[in-house]
Amino acid sequence: MIIIGEKINGSIPKTATAIAEKNETFIRNLAKKQSAARASYIDVCASVSPEKELETIKWLVDLVQAESEVPISLDSPNANIFKDAIKFCKKPGLINSVSMEGDKIDQVFPVIAETGWNCVALLCDNSGIPQSAAQRVLIFKEILKKAESHKIDPSRLFIDPVVEMLCTSEDGIATVTETIREVKKICPPVHITSGASNISYNLPMRKFINRAFIILCMSAGMDSAIIDPANEDMLALIFATEALLGKDEMCMEYIGAYRDGLFGEVKA
Repeated sequence: MIIIGEKINGSIPKTATAIAEKNETFIRNLAKKQSAARASYIDVCASVSPEKELETIKWLVDLVQAESEVPISLDSPNANIFKDAIKFCKKPGLINSVSMEGDKIDQVFPVIAETGWNCVALLCDNSGIPQSAAQRVLIFKEILKKAESHKIDPSRLFIDPVVEMLCTSEDGIATVTETIREVKKICPPVHITSGASNISYNLPMRKFINRAFIILCMSAGMDSAIIDPANEDMLALIFATEALLGKDEMCMEYIGAYRDGLFGEVKA
């Protein structure tokens, strides 16, 4: 499972306060904690006004890279920011994100085409979020065409099927899981990712919804998630699900993660 650590995000109140107050210790500790939990990427999202975003991203990236060698996931709704922000990173990471909305892909794909950068692509366009899996798959095919035109291998794409609130959904996550299965059927090398918390907005005891969501999406083919990697309960469920799906030979990854203290209390 490719884990994208979610905690350095200005949309999280405590992190927003740390960013506003330029609290370096807070940001450094988040980077160290997520790195120790073996995040595959550490997401960096400023969530500040446009005129302050680039300088804030640089400040955050510099702090993260001072504490960790884990690749950065540059996270912004502003596709224009990425061409400058990637210069702050010591190694290729992940762009989060593009979509078929406007010219986002046309701004980003040419910039990363001949680099080692990977990219999250959301299955939405100028019409918004499609209500059916079939419509989302059509957008995926358009994204594939764009990637092919820039010679970007599909394995560099992290497809986000787009998750909406469960409390307003008419079919639970059936559209999401159908989309995941169809995307993987069409192009097995692509990765599937999603935030785990979007699904549970406005519901009580959100952690249970989030965990069930991850398990069901993994069963459909999702192989990446934007989560708190230091959440031991979530991490344990991910390792357990991989083992149950036959993706962990002899349960060695599960056993190794337990022995390394990533979850559970190791008995003496």
